[in-house]
Amino acid sequence: MRALVCRDLLPDYAGVVLEDRPLPEPGAGEVRVRIKASSLNFPDLLMTEGKYQLKPELPFVLGMEFAGEVDALGAGVSGFSPGDAVVGGNRIGAFAEYAVVPAAALRRKPEAISFAAAASYGAAYLTAYVALVRRGNLQSGETLLVHGASGGVGLAAVDVGRLVGATVIATSASEAKRRVLTEYGADHVLPDAGFRERVKELTGGRGADVIYDPVGGDVFDESVRCIAFDGRLLVIGFTSGRIPSVNVNMPLIKGFSVIGVRAGEYGRQFPERGRENVAAIWKWAEEGKVRPRIHAEVPLTDWRRAFEMMRKREVVGKVAIVM
Repeated sequence: MRALVCRDLLPDYAGVVLEDRPLPEPGAGEVRVRIKASSLNFPDLLMTEGKYQLKPELPFVLGMEFAGEVDALGAGVSGFSPGDAVVGGNRIGAFAEYAVVPAAALRRKPEAISFAAAASYGAAYLTAYVALVRRGNLQSGETLLVHGASGGVGLAAVDVGRLVGATVIATSASEAKRRVLTEYGADHVLPDAGFRERVKELTGGRGADVIYDPVGGDVFDESVRCIAFDGRLLVIGFTSGRIPSVNVNMPLIKGFSVIGVRAGEYGRQFPERGRENVAAIWKWAEEGKVRPRIHAEVPLTDWRRAFEMMRKREVVGKVAIVM
């Protein structure tokens, strides 16, 4: 089978190669899946240089989540049959024609969405759900400010905010991306610089109740200036490249909280809540209440083009790598 393997941690994906590997055999409690589509996430790029918190032992197959069909069952597996459409993830191993994962890491693919959309759904929507519902306690009628809103985790936050009943203000650097966000359903769409006064104007001077920030850098700095009293500033990541800091007198005076969000770790620390989180987001997918946007479907053989699209911030939604 073909698989995209990271052999060395080097800039510009120089340590990444597409190679042939033996077809893996499922062990007890495991399932082999013939992958039809996998989702590209920003951490995949970071892992090629060893810049992500998860640092797998080299060499490793890249890719965090996938959708496909059950191909073979290991001993003791029940509940699945060959040909079943499933989705899953194992943090690595998804950019390959086949993957072997624990049966517990799989769930049935909702009929309402395609393989590409299903592969692109879990991580983004789980991040948005844990951030906004669990950590941010977003309430109906509150104002949510979503930065990096044209990315996969950003669009997911727009969807979750809409479902909760919040007023959603979305920001993006590109005028073309802002047009997409307006079509997507954000209540207000702003540039990602100089948004402070406009947010205050839209909220009657109060500021945003919850701010969802996967960007960091200057965006975080300006967000501190337009957050409401008792607001929650959610730290999702630092795609700008700069990890910001805040003088603690600002949260003190303005009465807001800075909250870190790691959706996967949240589920590991609180397993029961983690299961509830996963069940909640997939129920939305099964009911057709969410609409993950696929920017492009790129063949595995053209993986570098997909990585470059994400690195250059060209993507609105998610890129799916298809087998």
